[in-house]
Amino acid sequence: MSSLSFLAGTKAIARLSLEGLRPDAFKVVAGAAGGAKWLVLSQLDRVVFGQFFRGRRDPLFLLGSSIGSWRFAAASQKDPEAAIGNFEAAYIEQSYRAKPTALEVTTRSFQVLDAFLPPMGLQDVMNHPSHRLSVLAVRSRWPTVSDRNLALSMGLGGAGLGNVMSSRALKLFFERTLFFDPRTPPPYLQVPSFAARPVSLSPQNVRQALMASGSIPLVMAGVKDIEGAPAGVYRDGGIMDYHLNVPFLPRDDDQMVLFPHFEERLIPGWFDKHLPWRKPHAERMSHVLVVAPSPEFIARLPLQKIPDRSDFLRFQGQDEARFRYWRQVTQECRRLADDFHEVVEKGLIADRVQPLP
Repeated sequence: MSSLSFLAGTKAIARLSLEGLRPDAFKVVAGAAGGAKWLVLSQLDRVVFGQFFRGRRDPLFLLGSSIGSWRFAAASQKDPEAAIGNFEAAYIEQSYRAKPTALEVTTRSFQVLDAFLPPMGLQDVMNHPSHRLSVLAVRSRWPTVSDRNLALSMGLGGAGLGNVMSSRALKLFFERTLFFDPRTPPPYLQVPSFAARPVSLSPQNVRQALMASGSIPLVMAGVKDIEGAPAGVYRDGGIMDYHLNVPFLPRDDDQMVLFPHFEERLIPGWFDKHLPWRKPHAERMSHVLVVAPSPEFIARLPLQKIPDRSDFLRFQGQDEARFRYWRQVTQECRRLADDFHEVVEKGLIADRVQPLP
């Protein structure tokens, strides 16, 4: 049984078949939203950032939405494996009352963030020799500005209904915002179809930007008035960019995008979860290599699934049982890291890669 699936767009398959899996062939790494689902990638991230890209000097653009941006903030520190380990431990040990308020979840989330991104780690992120962090969030427009449950629920309901007709309707409710490392402009900002308001990351706004990127509506409070960004309330980047259906590279760029993902399915936006006809734009995915746990691997995990936010309800009042379950999954996922390492070292990618659906 193969632990990992390697799925690639047309241009990526052609290059991988000729050259193999080489770190210098990638210009962008993508990280999706998904909350606790990221735990299946914590071991793989250690290998990707602690070994595969170790020693790189050319800019590597890390584009993350929600939990994806948090993963990349950990991966961009001097000791990425230690920082990812700190993130994993702090994330697993979250504990809440039966019905936590949005303020309680937000406060606890800042504690998780601080556990793996101390002041020195923040400096590492902003001064990394090759990594260039980009954080996706959305700025709420009028119908979704309020944090009051009724008003926000009505606004989100309107956004969801509009999205059924067209994902372009989301622009009436949210403005995509890209917080990016200003040392090197990212390639996606050069693509006209990537409609986002650019805001420079700085030591003063990194924490706010990361928190905004992961601020799930109704679960967490929006982040207000981020320094250096237009005034307003910022929320989870996954609302518009759940699994990053964006033009990562210009058409004439021959480099690739590495997308470590927690499942084979790619869902463009948060509101598309129950819209099976919504799929990523094929041309945008032509440069992309998705590396994800295989369905067979997932079926052999405890509870036959990857962790997700519903586990907080499944194990309500049984925090220690949830901690054990999540830790067991992360240990099982060492096989994903080992599989990736073997494919790289033995040059097996041409035999393993399959076309993206």
